[in-house]
Amino acid sequence: MKQDNQIPRMTQLPFSPEARPPKTVRLDSDLVIVGGGLAGTCAAITAARAGIKVTLAQDRPVLGGNASSEVRLWALGATSHMMNNNRWAREGGVIDEILVENVYRNKEGNALIFDTVLLEMAMQEANITLLLNTAAIRVSKSDGETIESVTAFCSQNSTQYELYAPLFCDASGDGIVAFQAGAAFRMGAEASDEFGEKFAPSEEYGYLLGHSIYFYSKDVGVPVKFVPPSYALEDITQIPRFRSFNTAIDGCRLWWIEYGGRLDTVHETETIKWQLWKVVYGVWDYIKNSGKFPDAETLTLEWVGQIPGKRESRRFEGDYMMIQQDLIEQRQHYDAISFGGWSIDLHPADGIFSERPGCDQWHAKGVYQIPYRTQYSKNIRNLFITGRIMSASHVAFGSTRVMLTLASAAQSVGIAAAHCIQRKLLPRDIASADNVKLLQRDLQRVGQYIPQFKLEDEDNLVRQARVTASSKLCLERLPADGPRQRLARSYAQMLPLQRGRVPRMTISVDAAEATELEVQLRISSKRDNHTPDVTLESLKFDLPAGDNLHIDLDFDQLIDDARYAFVCLMENPALDLHMSAMRATGLVALQHWRTQEPVHDIGVESFEFWTPPRRPEGHNVAMTFTPPINGFDPQNICNGVARPTSAANAWLADPDDPEPKLDIKWVLPQSISQVTLMFDSDFDHAMETTQRGHPEDVMPFVVKHYRLTNGNGKTLAEVRDNHQTVNVIEFDEPVETDRLQVQVFESQGDAPAAIFGVNCYE
Repeated sequence: MKQDNQIPRMTQLPFSPEARPPKTVRLDSDLVIVGGGLAGTCAAITAARAGIKVTLAQDRPVLGGNASSEVRLWALGATSHMMNNNRWAREGGVIDEILVENVYRNKEGNALIFDTVLLEMAMQEANITLLLNTAAIRVSKSDGETIESVTAFCSQNSTQYELYAPLFCDASGDGIVAFQAGAAFRMGAEASDEFGEKFAPSEEYGYLLGHSIYFYSKDVGVPVKFVPPSYALEDITQIPRFRSFNTAIDGCRLWWIEYGGRLDTVHETETIKWQLWKVVYGVWDYIKNSGKFPDAETLTLEWVGQIPGKRESRRFEGDYMMIQQDLIEQRQHYDAISFGGWSIDLHPADGIFSERPGCDQWHAKGVYQIPYRTQYSKNIRNLFITGRIMSASHVAFGSTRVMLTLASAAQSVGIAAAHCIQRKLLPRDIASADNVKLLQRDLQRVGQYIPQFKLEDEDNLVRQARVTASSKLCLERLPADGPRQRLARSYAQMLPLQRGRVPRMTISVDAAEATELEVQLRISSKRDNHTPDVTLESLKFDLPAGDNLHIDLDFDQLIDDARYAFVCLMENPALDLHMSAMRATGLVALQHWRTQEPVHDIGVESFEFWTPPRRPEGHNVAMTFTPPINGFDPQNICNGVARPTSAANAWLADPDDPEPKLDIKWVLPQSISQVTLMFDSDFDHAMETTQRGHPEDVMPFVVKHYRLTNGNGKTLAEVRDNHQTVNVIEFDEPVETDRLQVQVFESQGDAPAAIFGVNCYE
């Protein structure tokens, strides 16, 4: 292959008494982002798609940070492995697109494949200049409050880059740009009395979270010996939980191999890494050579992390600092741009050498808002701060620090930066009431979910149209065509009820003996939460032994507004509950898992966790409803919410409709340049990126094959193999029509056709 710019056969330079500078390249862009973890990557892609030029400098050879193949921590957020009460809480926008694509290509959870998904998505954006292996080393300022440029050096091509832009974003994790720029920051934990945070840690517990290094093992089928390196930990009993080690668990499931919480987690990272290597190789020596694990004979150590996964270092101050009460009380913010929902997850500073449990996790009853004011420095006029350096107290950081929460919030930086460039504003200007509304609108347009906010989009032509459909789901029954479910744990069906009297219901059970069944009707104390903490009524039934016993549930209750109700069938191992194979958008069944009960007053509430079993388990309860449950109307596509909240928020076709169609009709012809469709990629599924595999590579609720036509029946677009949440269709020339029709031919599973939103723009 012919190469351009070939160098001469030989280059010879004479001796220089002066130090030679490295090759230096100046790059100008609209936004410089330092740090290519999930937060920096999502901010870069979002900004590039919004139309501005981005330079993304990442000091590692791959993107993804702790989620990359270098560290291999699974990326999670508000769904918390589907082990809390945050239903349909997976993050939206670009990070959702990444997660859905990763499951499609990589349902087994291979970290190397996840690397390729991130790199491909960044490289596909013409507005991104990606610099890998390029570390920021110096900041230059034009005045005390303004960054002029960042100097970065690439170790692989021996090139120094001078990065100039009107705007900068520090997503580096340790805050190298913000620190050198002089921005105010904190490191360690605030005292309880500073913000009234009752969960603030004591000195004994420690004020920082440490680093972790993970490892993989592999069974090669023949005996493998292991000679430990001289630096391996010799006395495994130094680790109080050493009896927890076994041959079946490795990788990031050993997240509690943690160290460094009493050191400087910025400048002593190399010291922390060496201690973690000592522990990992000592653990493997124990597994291989202690004689206590005969099944380890054919195991080899396949991979050990070369860099530690960092949890905490500097946190920089924005115009707002999130605190514990923001999370637990689910406080409302006018400038909310995303959400979190992971537990407040603090770890003892002594990590693996602590006698304490590896973490203290305390949940809120639902998701909480993250305000935009946490995403820029209060001191440096043109600096965004995103990722784990965002503005939060140590206690709040215990929740906000997880990768998908940070990536979701960072998308606001991408849109905000575009608004700044296009309108000659600074990051703080976007926080004004009018400007932040535009930010929220543009985030929601691309699939971001902001709790308690609806997409109020005057430019969406569908808001002016009459929306009808060939059919809609009127839920009369969930057929009893699924497996039986032993009531070894209490089981609940979530139902999106409309305002009015609770419908009468019928369930069926098999009873191994004469027994009693208690059925409770519950709701959540907050309408958009999904914690069943309010019991409206309890019914008890004396049952004879026998199969196929029908039980009529007649709750004498009125629902004051549309919301989810929980029909809770309380634990009774003598009963088998009849289940349904039918799955549908907005319907999910739950098992009682555990109860959160803080012993001391640490500012969190006691409540029960009801969580969904993962597919292929987790069937809905077989039930009939009189009158049918409604709320799956076609008009839902323009209600501004593109996931279930207090309602299903979707149009669902009747399962028996042979040709489901959604019809959008205007009085006068419209000029349409773009159509955005939002489908159901199951926001309740956690989509962990590594380690934990997934039962499907596509979500069963997603519309797979659909056709978009105009009023004359002309095909404007046809998509045959969709698996993504958001589909954007752009026309080469504006389409003039008074009607659009979306015809659904097939979903990825057996679920009824479902669409959350259709937005049309001139």
